[in-house]
Amino acid sequence: MSELPSPGDAGLTTGALAHRLGVAPTTLRSWDRRYGIGPAVRADGRHRRWRPSDVAVLEAMCRLTSSGVPPADAARAAKGAVLRTSAAPAAAVVAGADPAGEGASTPDGPGPDGGDVRQECRGLARAAVRLDAPAVGEMLEAAVRRHGLAVAWQEVMVPTLHAVGRKWASSGDRYVEVEHLLSWQVSTALRRAPHAVVPGGREGAPGPVLLACVPGEQHSLPLEALHAGLLQLGVPARMFGAAVPVEALTAAVRRLGPVAVVLWAQTRSTASLPLARHLADTRWGVTGARRAPTVVLGGPGWAGRSAPGLPRPTGLSDALTLLAGVHGSHGPQAPHGSLGA
Repeated sequence: MSELPSPGDAGLTTGALAHRLGVAPTTLRSWDRRYGIGPAVRADGRHRRWRPSDVAVLEAMCRLTSSGVPPADAARAAKGAVLRTSAAPAAAVVAGADPAGEGASTPDGPGPDGGDVRQECRGLARAAVRLDAPAVGEMLEAAVRRHGLAVAWQEVMVPTLHAVGRKWASSGDRYVEVEHLLSWQVSTALRRAPHAVVPGGREGAPGPVLLACVPGEQHSLPLEALHAGLLQLGVPARMFGAAVPVEALTAAVRRLGPVAVVLWAQTRSTASLPLARHLADTRWGVTGARRAPTVVLGGPGWAGRSAPGLPRPTGLSDALTLLAGVHGSHGPQAPHGSLGA
């Protein structure tokens, strides 16, 4: 028999818990009635008060339903998982409990509707609203394994980030913490993505691809996705991140001799064509074999700008194809003229 809550530990109300989990209060009441996912103790015998152990069961329930597990199976697995003090075995329990395959799936398996990424986006957004960092991390890593990095970025990560951003913008800054948590988890998943072993710079080998946000630009996640994709292809890259000063960019180009420089600008106010052309004209090497980088413009900030000789990929896959080709075309005896000339 569960012990009664102390006066200082009355538990959460249904409304407070629903807000914390990112679900409707009616959903919690429905789960209580249908599946017995309810509080062990009720105030005055009627009003629900949710204790930490009750919340743990509901968090496991939310993770499983977000992954496409039917609610009845998810409820059984969630209660069993919390009793074992770990939600990790819950997906395996569900997988074994539904031999007919009637909608049950683990996070690592195909989606409940045969691979509709919209379901993954919805589950990921719900986990982010709950601030359930472990669940968000697991879903992101599963998406990379299932779809590959480029598709996971373009069809799962970016749409979910946009959806959370719209929710934040339309709610008076109420969900800024959700956006921050999701962005951090996406960044972590990108850094953890499997990649090829990229050898160190060999004498005469092509230089790396340099990735940098223009001065004043803080949005570096797209460059992190590109960096991860390049490493998967075995293309050496150097990531410099947000808001890199002009002097630092120029110094890095001269020191590294990159085959390409990717400049990311999220807004027109930060996109600087003079900077891009300055880097495209930055040369190094011995007389008679001087080289300059291919300068690639990334991000919506460059839209509508006329920039002959400065390629602008339309997405991650396009950028990876372009940069892999640029890197592969630069042999030891292949001087590269300035595209900005």
